[in-house]
Amino acid sequence: MILGFSTSGPYCGAAVYDGHDVIAAQHEELAKGQAERLMPMIDEVLAEAGVTFSDLSAIGVGIGPGNFTGIRISVAAARGLALALDIPAIGVSLLEALAFDHKGPVLASISAGRDHFYLQRFAPGADRGPELVPFDQITDWRHPDLTCIGNREGDIAAMIGATGGPAPYYPASAIARIAALRQGEVTAPPAPLYLRAADAAPARDAAPTILP
Repeated sequence: MILGFSTSGPYCGAAVYDGHDVIAAQHEELAKGQAERLMPMIDEVLAEAGVTFSDLSAIGVGIGPGNFTGIRISVAAARGLALALDIPAIGVSLLEALAFDHKGPVLASISAGRDHFYLQRFAPGADRGPELVPFDQITDWRHPDLTCIGNREGDIAAMIGATGGPAPYYPASAIARIAALRQGEVTAPPAPLYLRAADAAPARDAAPTILP
């Protein structure tokens, strides 16, 4: 049994995959509150699937790109659960999760704010990314028979003369499936995938001296 989950965007999602199909899943749009919702949602999908934590053989987690705080929430949860259960935690890019199981070349997009997008193209012999790209530079990402999937896929498709369509799965379901394929591989613990610096700027004033 594989547990997959993600809080890398304005949502919270979790899924249980039994090696053949996703047997329980939830996906909720959330602008905030992912930290409070994630563990109850995991408990709910495990109960719906009729399994417990001890039945899990691996955890798949979305590592971004996306919301900095959301990524840290899910990655920390995955690493903590994996350590407690003594099972592997497998990090999965959200761009890869968007494109998973789609037939043909795909351009996956995730909004990065300020009219920028995280992009990755999956095409035989023409893979590209992941990169942070301004909207007006997406014309450089044209490719024959390309399908655009993700945030503002319709606008991006119109801009580059492609077609737009939905992702085959919600993020958590795709993550669980990808993690199952990678189970058994030797991988480092999941770490956030950041493609740009955090918006927060360091303090200009020097830190106070800490007395012994």
